Amino acid sequence: MKEQFITACSLDCPDTCSLLVETENGRIVKVTGNPDHPVTKGAICHKVRHTPDKLYHPDRILYPLKRIGAKGEGKFARISWDEAYAEIAGKFSTIIEEYGAQAILPYSFYGNMGIINTEGMDRRFFHRLGATQLERTICNAAGSTGYMYTMGRSAGIDPEDTVHSKLIIVWGCNMLSTNMHQAVFANEARKKGAKIVVIDVHENRTAKWADWFIPIQPGSDAALALGIMHVLMEENLLDEAFISQYTTGFAELKEEAKAYTPEKVSAITGVPAADIVELARMYGRTTPSYIRIGNGLQHHDNGGMAVRAISCLPALTGQWQHLGGGAMKGNSSFSSTNSFLLERPDLMPNPAPRKVNMNQLGRVLLEESNPPVKAMFVYNCNPAQVAPEQSKVVQGMLREDLFTVVHELFMTDTAKYADIVLPATSTFENLDLYASYWHLYMSLGEPIIPPQGEAKSNFTLFKELAAHMGFTEPCFSDTEEDLIRQALDNPDNPHLLGITYEALKEKKWLRLHTEGIVPAYKNPPTPSGKIELFSAALEQQGLSPVPVHTPLADNQYPLRFVPAPNHQFLNSTMANLPKLQQLEKRPEVYLHKDDAAARGIAGGDLVELWNDRGSCRLHANVGTAVLPGVAVTQGLWWSDAETGYTSVNALTPDSLSDIGRGATFFSGTVDVRKI
Repeated sequence: MKEQFITACSLDCPDTCSLLVETENGRIVKVTGNPDHPVTKGAICHKVRHTPDKLYHPDRILYPLKRIGAKGEGKFARISWDEAYAEIAGKFSTIIEEYGAQAILPYSFYGNMGIINTEGMDRRFFHRLGATQLERTICNAAGSTGYMYTMGRSAGIDPEDTVHSKLIIVWGCNMLSTNMHQAVFANEARKKGAKIVVIDVHENRTAKWADWFIPIQPGSDAALALGIMHVLMEENLLDEAFISQYTTGFAELKEEAKAYTPEKVSAITGVPAADIVELARMYGRTTPSYIRIGNGLQHHDNGGMAVRAISCLPALTGQWQHLGGGAMKGNSSFSSTNSFLLERPDLMPNPAPRKVNMNQLGRVLLEESNPPVKAMFVYNCNPAQVAPEQSKVVQGMLREDLFTVVHELFMTDTAKYADIVLPATSTFENLDLYASYWHLYMSLGEPIIPPQGEAKSNFTLFKELAAHMGFTEPCFSDTEEDLIRQALDNPDNPHLLGITYEALKEKKWLRLHTEGIVPAYKNPPTPSGKIELFSAALEQQGLSPVPVHTPLADNQYPLRFVPAPNHQFLNSTMANLPKLQQLEKRPEVYLHKDDAAARGIAGGDLVELWNDRGSCRLHANVGTAVLPGVAVTQGLWWSDAETGYTSVNALTPDSLSDIGRGATFFSGTVDVRKI
């Protein structure tokens, strides 16, 4: 018997594609795109097409497991769910009695973007427990916060309007690999005469596809933005009426930008002065112009300020008032749900438990604290691959006195260090609500196949664990449907008008309400009620109130290291699928030919990247895809003892960004040698 279902992709990707899933005799045999969706229109990536390989992978965890070998050895024995719950509840109770609930640390992110299974019953459980709170800032915190200091909230242009753009600047976003439907809209605009400019540290797929690729030194993005401002101001390529009506702080920003001459900016960025002038004139003279601000540039010490600087540009030229003009870092505020009803922070004790930053997990596990972290519960995340300072993370997870629970589909690098491993469902086995942080549609995903083996969703796991811990609050009796209704009940967000569980169940996806709502540039929720080129709030924190460029601090080694995403994996997700590994071929480091020649390295050589944090082995890709002094890798390949591959995050720093306490993966330096 064959059936077809409509659902949504759960990967942490801006596109949140609508999917058609085909089953045969109750087994998923094919995943394709839904051609009826207004944005994703039937196109999906290789990763999702291979979802059946992931669902029915022979290595998928289907039963609860308990460690019987040494930590990291990967030896486990099957146990029952009742035994697993009893073990976890018993350990947690003992730890709470001796150290307090703050000795327990939840560690999660968005390996599954379903709202109910990512920030629902799990948050309620740990709030009620009184566990340490986790600052989940590993991805977009720096840039999103920097953008909000300018625009007030995470809101930009409707991506469907970008087909009208005449100039599209893609800044730090390899969107052919990470936001493919934006590339589709950009192509439509290009057919009408638009030009596409890519600014990046690496000549990746998107850079090669662009009309003009501008390579830039890592961490110099704010300087380039200020250099563009300098030219706009010098040549009066401004919309003075827009600046006067909708912004505040222009005079202060103009004074700062005076120092950023094309020649000075060229020395900082590696971009020729003539190109800086040409880019500024192109931007100042083209309407409508759109800037797609990516995730890459924010992963520096100065990443928040860099995004803040770029987000000022559309205000200077008045692009926001034109169809197809403006910018976007993200659009998550359009679909913001009722986090209070979902997460129930009122369940926490008073005073609220301490907070720790997920980017500094290694420090948290190794450094003395009161109380020490004695238990960690990992779900929707693979910190032994994705967290920076990997040697510290692994060393911390090897602690014999650390009780670790991992809820996963596979025996990941993290799961190998667990004491208890619990089988997780896939998105196609769950009921959940999905929102994009790019387009303006929400989707419902319903179970297509039953949970495989004895797998449980995050929702079910934490609901049942709450019962084993003796939690009796009524919110732990809520159903998944209850949580979806509560999430959508957000009077503070007018865009959710008409978005109901019943309507989503019937239609599968719905467009957020935008008709009649004042555009974001006219009423931003900033302290001044205007686009803030000068931010008093930043000044009060001891930061520059206007955008500035601050050089990166780490210059210990000669090559600036940028571990970027690749085309076939999403972080470490899908990296264990043989077909996708074959398509990606092998882990490589891109080196400029001059840097390679100086070290006797040729293309294809096996090389070691190293610094004082650790080392990893990759193959050299030598040429001119990066500027001299830069080393770029792509993707997170799982550790492999046979090949000697280890996570590139063995090399990355765990310092925090200037704004938003975000990750600084791209601020480290390395050297490289031929093996």
